[in-house]
Amino acid sequence: MPMLKFKDLEMYYEKMGSGDNVIFLHSSYSRGILAFSNQMLDFQNKYTCYFPDFRGHGRTRCESLEWSTPRITEDIIDFMDQLDIAAAHLIGYSMGANVGLYLATNHPERVVTLTTIGTSGFCDPTGAEEFEPEWLIQHGLQDTIDQMIERHLEAHRGHWEAFMRQSAQDWRLYPQLTLEQLGNIQCPALFITGEHDHFVGEEKVKRLASLVKESRYHVVQNGSHRPHMVRENPIEVNDTILQFLEHNKAPGY
Repeated sequence: MPMLKFKDLEMYYEKMGSGDNVIFLHSSYSRGILAFSNQMLDFQNKYTCYFPDFRGHGRTRCESLEWSTPRITEDIIDFMDQLDIAAAHLIGYSMGANVGLYLATNHPERVVTLTTIGTSGFCDPTGAEEFEPEWLIQHGLQDTIDQMIERHLEAHRGHWEAFMRQSAQDWRLYPQLTLEQLGNIQCPALFITGEHDHFVGEEKVKRLASLVKESRYHVVQNGSHRPHMVRENPIEVNDTILQFLEHNKAPGY
């Protein structure tokens, strides 16, 4: 079982493929190989792919149950240092997309390209209250509760309520990036949204692309917040990202 120990973490990750390094940054409530299960086979043919579980998520272990988007950002830098990854392509989904924005902002020398799926680049707490443990219990969403207990058991050690509260808190607070910070992102960037993503959508992702130099956006028709997943259009999303990476190879390849 691949596990990296550094600072206060035992970080679980999967690695597969060969070629340029690509780090996949998962969403909240999810984990690496789950959020990107429909990308693994396509990308491993050309790239060395890393799928870490973030602090507080999946099989990654830590004594503290507290985490945040900025803290996870620094964990990814430590993760890269431990594996001697000087720079990598980043592909982030939802909260992981925000982590990618923080990495491109605060550690530009470590980011070859940035691809985001499902972020507007700005904080939007809409819907966070529906993931608080009290709301889930009140509305009888036991299936969701069971998923969170099982999916993140090693991370929260049975304290699923604390995990849900932490996730909702991060949702309400981040990202907190200024227009100037977004405008200073240096790497080539691709911003993807589903047409019917009620958190993002074309207008918001178009605005983000207008702020970030060397960026473009792509709208997946009829897509939701998760256009890269099964029963949506993973083929279109994968092909779009693979073409983007091919045109923006890391130096030396």
